[in-house]
Amino acid sequence: MSYIDSKYHPTERDLVALFELAPAQGFSVPQAAEHLAGESSIGTWTKVGTVKDITPGLAPHVFRIQGNLVWVAYPEALFEPGNLPQVLSSIAGNVFGMSALEQLRLHDITFTRGLAESFPGPAFGVPGVRQLLKVPRRPLVGTIVKPKVGLPTKAHAAVVYESLAGGCDVVKDDENLTSQAFNPFEERVSQTLEAVDHAREETGEEKAYLPNVSANVDEMVRRAELVKEMGGTYAMIDVLTCGFSAVAHLRAQELGLALHAHRAMHAAITRNPRHGISMLALAKCLRLLGVDQLHIGAVVGKMEGGRSDVEAIHHAINGSSFPGEEANLALPQAWGGHRSVFSVASGGLNPLNVPALLEIFGADVVMQFGGGIHGHPKGTRAGAAAVRQALDLALEGTPLADGLEGRPELAAAMRKWKDMGAGKGYGAGS
Repeated sequence: MSYIDSKYHPTERDLVALFELAPAQGFSVPQAAEHLAGESSIGTWTKVGTVKDITPGLAPHVFRIQGNLVWVAYPEALFEPGNLPQVLSSIAGNVFGMSALEQLRLHDITFTRGLAESFPGPAFGVPGVRQLLKVPRRPLVGTIVKPKVGLPTKAHAAVVYESLAGGCDVVKDDENLTSQAFNPFEERVSQTLEAVDHAREETGEEKAYLPNVSANVDEMVRRAELVKEMGGTYAMIDVLTCGFSAVAHLRAQELGLALHAHRAMHAAITRNPRHGISMLALAKCLRLLGVDQLHIGAVVGKMEGGRSDVEAIHHAINGSSFPGEEANLALPQAWGGHRSVFSVASGGLNPLNVPALLEIFGADVVMQFGGGIHGHPKGTRAGAAAVRQALDLALEGTPLADGLEGRPELAAAMRKWKDMGAGKGYGAGS
């Protein structure tokens, strides 16, 4: 058992990973942990003569085993600074295919300060986005153009205008709208940014459109450059389907665009609680790469994700440091000078969810509604107005049911969605 050392204490030069493993038949947890540590670092399946020439001090340490939970400390020297693919190819690569393991879950990672600072982090983050949109304190309100795909360009731009004019701060494309024949990218960005200007002039508020630039890397950068040339302030990228290197490459262009990260496909990696990689670990990686906003779930609404898990992600990406939460299998992280990331709460939300969202996330959140705005009985503009009205009431501590006078849009939303409540145990008056 050359890697297991319960007396070892990780140092500030160790990357620490927390795994949960189910050993395959014939293996004990310590035996499986031994295989895991070796395969993710300097080991191989049999003795090799070349090991005598290995650089000293590179062996990992399995310093804690508790049930099926395994903590591994990896020397920082094993990893190339600024190269997230290399880091993940080590600690989350071949290990998932090992015959010694029936299941494996990477719950979290603590990056060393040196590794963390080798990545750029967000260009805007929470403070920069607030300055960009001139919203110094309250949560941001956003929506997604619905239906996801199918609208022609003119209709798409009209939906964006109605949403912004009604009270949204930002409107984004959905994850599978890029540049289809019915709504080509260049045409859409041009017409939609005109709609943004119109809404900005009408409301006196700063507004933004988040076009989805996801594509092959060269085309993605070309699209982002086009957004900048046309006067846009944001780009959205499907961070997992495009890949970590694509995110890093887009961030490196220094285009002056805030990056909105959609997590499409994450559940294929994160959803099984005993296998794969947690959303918390992915969120930490994406903060290092430099996204400014990241979908993390909403607790209430239609998407899977328990409150403790979502709150752990929010706290990890939203502060200057994260103490870790043992109950949530979350490790601590010091972020150095990296800016915090705006959490995006989305998925089946309606105006009745606003008080719960404020209670869960506080002010540093983008509350994002799709059908909960566009499904309003009086249309998109009224749906956006209903959300802003609900937010105003929640910020002043007034139950929504007590503040309907003079707010017909919110009253109509209450009538439509009252049978749904506010989702997962939250009432509209909470």
